[in-house]
Amino acid sequence: MIGEMAGTFLSSWPWMHLGSFKYALYGPMVAKAVEAVRAGRIIDSWWIHLFVLFVLRGFVHQLWFSCSNMLFFTRRRRVIKDGVDFKQIDNEWDWDNFLIMQALLATATISTLESLMEAPMVFLEWRGFIIALVIHVGFSEPFFYWAHRWFHKPSLFSLYHSLHHSSPVPQPYTAGFATPLEHLVQAVAMTVPVFGAILMGCGSIGLVYSHILLFDNLRCMGYGNVEVFDNELFECFPLLRYLIYTPSYYSLHHTEKNSNFCLFMPLFDAIGGTINPKSWELQREISSGKNDQVPDFVFLAHVVDLVSSMHVAFAFRSVSSKPWTTHFILLPLLPIAFTFMVLMWCLSKTFTVSFYYLRGRLHQIWAVPRYGFHYFLPYAKDGINHQIELAILRANKIGVKVISLAALNKNEALNGGGLLFVHKHPDLRVRVVHGNTLTAAVILNEIQSNVKEVFITGATSKLGRVIALYLCRKKIRVMMLTLSTDRFRKIKNEAPQEFQDYLVQVTKYQAAQNCQTWIVGKWLSPRQQQWAPSGTHFHQFVVPPIIRFRRDCTYGNLAAMRLPKDVQGLGTCEYTLERGVVHACHAGGIVHFLEGWTHHEVGAIDVEQIDVVWKAALKHGLTPA
Repeated sequence: MIGEMAGTFLSSWPWMHLGSFKYALYGPMVAKAVEAVRAGRIIDSWWIHLFVLFVLRGFVHQLWFSCSNMLFFTRRRRVIKDGVDFKQIDNEWDWDNFLIMQALLATATISTLESLMEAPMVFLEWRGFIIALVIHVGFSEPFFYWAHRWFHKPSLFSLYHSLHHSSPVPQPYTAGFATPLEHLVQAVAMTVPVFGAILMGCGSIGLVYSHILLFDNLRCMGYGNVEVFDNELFECFPLLRYLIYTPSYYSLHHTEKNSNFCLFMPLFDAIGGTINPKSWELQREISSGKNDQVPDFVFLAHVVDLVSSMHVAFAFRSVSSKPWTTHFILLPLLPIAFTFMVLMWCLSKTFTVSFYYLRGRLHQIWAVPRYGFHYFLPYAKDGINHQIELAILRANKIGVKVISLAALNKNEALNGGGLLFVHKHPDLRVRVVHGNTLTAAVILNEIQSNVKEVFITGATSKLGRVIALYLCRKKIRVMMLTLSTDRFRKIKNEAPQEFQDYLVQVTKYQAAQNCQTWIVGKWLSPRQQQWAPSGTHFHQFVVPPIIRFRRDCTYGNLAAMRLPKDVQGLGTCEYTLERGVVHACHAGGIVHFLEGWTHHEVGAIDVEQIDVVWKAALKHGLTPA
């Protein structure tokens, strides 16, 4: 009975049901550190150093995660090409449990030995580094190697190690995703060299920091799924490949499970006869960058605002894997976000945000380094169009089949819904798609069948025009808010003669004070929303969405569709949308690609194509969100 209880304890975390309250377990360490600060012992307190060390360790994992997932830098050196999906993200959500465990162990150790640790601290002792290195090679490496092989025995694997191997794509956070017993083994391998040097009288603060942080960095590097070493280095120094492992070397253990067991040094796999024969060839292939994949479809996105820029996939996985909302804990990081914004403006290069697979074909999301407010600055128009044009030409060059433009990237005033680029480059092989046909279809299919009258703001825009033309054919009275009589008449003349009377020009919001169906294509202030009667539903295709000011009214989200169930590798939410849901213009590009259509979808929306695109979307498994 005792053995079973111990086994269960060491295979799962005792605080797994505490949620975010688990961080209260850092309380004793933080309290001791605060006490040391109040006593003025900032430099010579082990509690202060312990607190700083664990903050740095968390930062190391975050930094490696961000760097590994900056696809604009790393996409050609990715070892396992698959994306990290929501299931893996959720499984690894509490990856930092091992830091809590080690903090508790460190707190208990320092509390026990505190009287022995009051001697003056040595900040640097070079002999300690040499002793720690010798102990690491002589003890930690073989200890971890044999323990790791022990974990792979059938009787132990399912209980203690299968959890770790359940992550299909290694990530720096995967390094922490393991059972308590595994992390106890790792803690022994990590700390014995340090304690050994201290017991020999050669310990130092510098050794503690450097050894533990180097240990974490090497772990994160191996799990980073991005090859960091050039093959030429190993060709010049062949023995080096036995002294330091690589991400590609570790990936073979993660996928095949029966080889490459070492901690950091493949030398011990060589001694134990467990080196995977594909190790060196795979490293050569990945490091060459020739294993890069060309996406079939690209969605060219843009950042909405400075705060939501931290929703990108390579920033915080816990944020990007959920629908965007303002997180107050991120507000102190605004200076960092601002710095990155300025850097992107200076570099002005399109970058890859994330990717996923649909029907076995690679779909990528690229982003233009421009923020929402930038699109409304008159002097920025040419620069933004230049960036979009470069992205289209790059897609054309590498063989992308369809590129779809996000909301502001196909703004009518900016480039005529993409028409500018098609006219400028008539020989494009890549199909340019604004996706607004499906956006219109989604909005139109949201309107209830018993509606007899609607009110449209932004009525003469690309979407407002086609929605009005479609609804008038259904004998629905459409009040089009516009001050331009010429624009209204032009749209009205496009409608069949027998339906033109259903289009009505209005110039004030007061005209819709009895209409409960508003279609918003131009931003509404709270004061303008007051003209809507109680019970009104606001459909909208305006970016950014309007503020949900009226409690007695309902608000629709931006037009969106749920991706088919066979999507793989999707691990980020698209702005405020749910998991697996994308904006309709994004979905419109996907449908364009899946249907194999060879025309560009730019400029004005063809009202005759709305039902065609809608049926095609449903046929391919996309559903209204």
